Amino acid sequence: MIYPPSNENQTRWNRGDFKVQLNVPNNTRPMGFCDGSAADVAELQALAESEGADEMHIDKKILKTGREIWTLRGGG
Repeated sequence: MIYPPSNENQTRWNRGDFKVQLNVPNNTRPMGFCDGSAADVAELQALAESEGADEMHIDKKILKTGREIWTLRGGG
């Protein structure tokens, strides 16, 4: 499940409750948070398709804590 950006969810990220922070290029605020499951990737793909992107690429950065930051890039 993708959790939208909010003060509460940002606090949960800061505490380590979420495994993944979702970012988009050229935006300093996260677009959301998730656990990084296959269902989360499928939900992101469906969201990209609904917004007209032919392709979706995920650049993953693994932090020292084991959590990840995913930068989502659409194409087409």
